[in-house]
Amino acid sequence: MRWTTLCALLAIAAVGCGQKDGGEKTGEATGAEKAAEKAPDTPALKAGKGVDTTAKLIRIGALNDESGPGAAIGKSFVVGKKILAAQINAGGTALLPEGWKVELIDKDHGYDPSKAQQHFSAIKDDVLFIATSFGTPNTLPLRPFLEKESIVAFPASLSSQMAEFEFTPPIGAPYTYEAMRAVDWAVERAGGADGVKFGIVYDQTDYGKDGLDGLKKAAGQHGVEIVAERPIKPGQKDFTADISALSSAGATHVLLTVLPSSTGPLLGTAAAMKFAPTWIGNTPAWIDAFFAHPKLPAPVFANFYWAGGLPYWGEKVPGMDAFLAAYKAHGKDLGRPDFYILLSYAQGLVALEAARRAIEAGDITRAGYVKALRGIEKFDAGGLIQPVNLKNMPYVTGTQVRILKPDFEAKTWTVAGGYAEPKGIGAADEPAAPAAPESE
Repeated sequence: MRWTTLCALLAIAAVGCGQKDGGEKTGEATGAEKAAEKAPDTPALKAGKGVDTTAKLIRIGALNDESGPGAAIGKSFVVGKKILAAQINAGGTALLPEGWKVELIDKDHGYDPSKAQQHFSAIKDDVLFIATSFGTPNTLPLRPFLEKESIVAFPASLSSQMAEFEFTPPIGAPYTYEAMRAVDWAVERAGGADGVKFGIVYDQTDYGKDGLDGLKKAAGQHGVEIVAERPIKPGQKDFTADISALSSAGATHVLLTVLPSSTGPLLGTAAAMKFAPTWIGNTPAWIDAFFAHPKLPAPVFANFYWAGGLPYWGEKVPGMDAFLAAYKAHGKDLGRPDFYILLSYAQGLVALEAARRAIEAGDITRAGYVKALRGIEKFDAGGLIQPVNLKNMPYVTGTQVRILKPDFEAKTWTVAGGYAEPKGIGAADEPAAPAAPESE
């Protein structure tokens, strides 16, 4: 009995020691178990090409024109994105989750569609998205490649075709709407269609076609005659024949669906030839450098107006003060104040809003980025742009257009015609305006 009792006591002690040493049977959780109980199930962030989750870095591509006929705009687009990148990388903006940074990979295609495609092929495996794809004729040929790679390319273009394609979301009213609003305004200002005869000078690109299509639709609706159509090539130098044709046709108003490299020579040639219609430019027809151009004095622009749906530099709109502060901190040494720096910056805010949403949703792959982008609705970049809706196709990124007149003394703008939707939006197709005689 004594031996049996001793064995029993030893067995009980052994069990007690085992429970105390191992911890599994004491009813108390280990430190690891306690941590597991407290920590929620947080799935790992899914990432793909162009994203380094360890470094919290997003690589972003840009295809710009820094040496071709659109360089006066393209260089400003570079500055706009650099300001935004520097602002994010300095921290504290909330544009991306804290700690995340961006790296820009910028390429110059010189307004050459073939070079744009070459540069895209060179960087497509290194970037999450393309923050700038400059120019309508350089972006449209990329569409099948963008779709194949599931890469979004934010176009430096307001071509109506951009809004029709999932991977090229624009951020403003299309060129067709600008042209239509220009006709509405011209007829209102003249007191009727009888006082208006329209001519057009347009680039032989899809941008130019957009302006021509909008002009023809609105002219047909108002009963306005189009007396001259002058297609030109981007980078063209001599416009004597074009001005002569417009003048001989009796054009009272001329729509300029051209790049600023053509606007200056066109208006200068017209002034020298004593031809003074009302000029109305689409958005890309103007650059703020015209305010101080030494060879284009203010009188050359006496009859120039600008059709667009975006704010001008320094305009008192929500978000402008924040932008100007960012420019002062990160961009004043990169370029002089210019509308396209502002436009590029605002466009970048849309692109980064999608990136922020994708990270917070746990999926910063290209598919996750597109999903986040397509969830954006009523986003106005802090008040800098008309609210964009990217949920539906075609995208709705602005319908209202106004007419501005440059104030060269103050180097700013006055409103000649307030924001309004073109009267032809939603209307049944009207007969096209009478075609102008074929241009040479």
